[in-house]
Amino acid sequence: MTKMVILAEKPSQAKAYAEAFTIQEKSKTYIQLKPDDTFPNGATITWGVGHLVELKEPHDYKPEWKRWKLDQLPIVPERFLEKVSKGKWEQFQAVKKLFQQADVIVNAADVDREGSNIFYSILRLTGVKGKPIKRLWINSLEKDEVRKGFNSLQDNSKDLRLFDEAKARQISDWMVGINASRLFTLHLKKKGFESYLSIGRVQSPTVYLIYQRHKEIENFKPEPFYQIEGLFQPESGSYKGLAEIKEKDKAKVQALMDKHRLKEKEDYKGIVQKVDKKTKHQKSPKLHSLSTLQSVANRRWKYTPSQVLKTLQKLYEKRLVTYPRTDCNFITENEFAYVVNNLNKYQEALNVSFTPTSLEPNKRYVNSSKVQEHYAIIPTKSVPTQKKLSGLSREESNIYNEILATTLAMFHSDYVYEETTIFTHVQDLPFKSTGKRDVKQGWKELFPKPSKSKQKEEADLPNVQNGEQVGARLHIKESMTQPPKPYTEGQLINMMKTCGKLMDDVEDVEILKEVEGLGTEATRSSIIETIKAQKYIEVKRNNVSITDKGIMLCEAIEGTLLSSPSMTAKWESYLKKIGSGEGSKQVFIKQTSQFIEKLMQETPDSIEQVNIRSTGEKKKWNEPIAKCPACSTGSITDRYKFYGCSAYKEGCKVTFPKKLAGKTLTNNMIKTLCEKKRTKVLKGFKGKKTFSTALMLDQDYKIKFDFKQKA
Repeated sequence: MTKMVILAEKPSQAKAYAEAFTIQEKSKTYIQLKPDDTFPNGATITWGVGHLVELKEPHDYKPEWKRWKLDQLPIVPERFLEKVSKGKWEQFQAVKKLFQQADVIVNAADVDREGSNIFYSILRLTGVKGKPIKRLWINSLEKDEVRKGFNSLQDNSKDLRLFDEAKARQISDWMVGINASRLFTLHLKKKGFESYLSIGRVQSPTVYLIYQRHKEIENFKPEPFYQIEGLFQPESGSYKGLAEIKEKDKAKVQALMDKHRLKEKEDYKGIVQKVDKKTKHQKSPKLHSLSTLQSVANRRWKYTPSQVLKTLQKLYEKRLVTYPRTDCNFITENEFAYVVNNLNKYQEALNVSFTPTSLEPNKRYVNSSKVQEHYAIIPTKSVPTQKKLSGLSREESNIYNEILATTLAMFHSDYVYEETTIFTHVQDLPFKSTGKRDVKQGWKELFPKPSKSKQKEEADLPNVQNGEQVGARLHIKESMTQPPKPYTEGQLINMMKTCGKLMDDVEDVEILKEVEGLGTEATRSSIIETIKAQKYIEVKRNNVSITDKGIMLCEAIEGTLLSSPSMTAKWESYLKKIGSGEGSKQVFIKQTSQFIEKLMQETPDSIEQVNIRSTGEKKKWNEPIAKCPACSTGSITDRYKFYGCSAYKEGCKVTFPKKLAGKTLTNNMIKTLCEKKRTKVLKGFKGKKTFSTALMLDQDYKIKFDFKQKA
């Protein structure tokens, strides 16, 4: 009897898989399925809890690597090893036992390179070898799609290549992060720097993009420019127009006025020389990838990219939308067919009604050749009832409606508008006026209406005829050149995707275009959150600005490959080759080692140009937070990735994590725990659901949850 064990990435995913079949038994660590046509002998679904397994820390290899010292660099282990992530031992042991008992193991983690990494890293650490491995590859958690996926499991040849790609990326990022962070921080400390820098292959060039915009704004010098503006008064209303001159020198503008014998603020007669009207059609927007949805949601509701991804993940787990971490804007004919079948139901869900202009697939949206692993984000076949829709949060409702509207828009008519250009001559000086008038809303009626100010910008012009005489009054208009605006978070996502446009090297531009810039669709929002957490950037009123700490980082990495997207371009290009079987993980890791050696030689010089600034952080790194609760000699200090006792050399082993159940533990929380042995009730811990609890120190000076304490 064949025993099949299926590994999901997280409990919610396992639950969605199990609900597509008949459940026999549920336990804390697995779900047992009853035998059926798909699983004649039944099957067992178990899960990770995010990453069950992580790369070992430097001190796990050598105790001396725990201390940040220049003479210990570079830190490059002979072999990179994994360990069970903190707090996840019990689930790992359950997975290991099930893998040992299995005849066939199925990787049912997320369908991307990180899902492959999670599965094979766990498998490798369990020590289980020689068993057949299958891969579940689906884009939706709907019951039909889950059943279809399990009935057509794939072999794991592609999965193994993706694992090699992901592991090469993970190891190289570890090497750059560990070595570069220590290297730059320790050199800066010699100049009096009192904090630390976190440096990463993708996060650092992202900060540098924001720094470049900061420099553009800072160095911008506003300059006046002059134009001739006319206010025209026909019988049907009024309109403005500009002469075709735009000069920094006011005298040149005045000279043009003099040439045509014109003076400011005097009344003249103008002639409408030409009225040019063009009817224009605008097709509906392309279907959403993750980044286009993040941009729209940031512009419309000021949602952060991270907020959009979290909301999408919830909708995905509720089986309302397809796989969220996609960079594709197309669907195949299979998805198009089910969308057509559900067209009326989707309209009811969005509370709209229209007659489709066509039910035939259009290459603008439906193109199998453009779909690789994942297709665009669209609604699933599961159309929610009004009751289910009313149960969605405001964010979920807004994002779901945006996806629904964009999907329905491909069946709607074009948005049609009339663009009018009027050429008005005053004593032979031509003035140009442009306006826009809506003719037919078409697909636009599916979306929220733009603000009144936006509509006012595109005001319609009055109705005038060729040869018509109009009253005219002119003035020389003075304006100032405007500095570039700071990026919004939505624009930052686009900048990360298109940063190749800022680069000089043609080859690098092409590579970045191919790999779509910095980071991947799945990681860009977390990169932005990381550089926020590191206090390199601040976001106020949706505008991204760089901090003094961020400026210092950029001054330190300026001129190195860490400041340039080109390194990421080359890395991502080679990583893709590993994923397709054309590249080697070993070669990639070796090249990263060479890069770090080069960085060690260049860094002392690059640090010379850095001006040490106060980072505004409340505590200096390594400054005492509280007396150690265990020993009488040491103090608890911030040790960068954890809190620990300063008397560790004398044998005190007390350490506290920086994060517990998804919540960051602050200096104040640690101080309270050390001094009072317990905290008040704190919000924001994450398990299967978000929960609140107090924290307490047990007899072994370990942090425990204290659910008994009332808020």
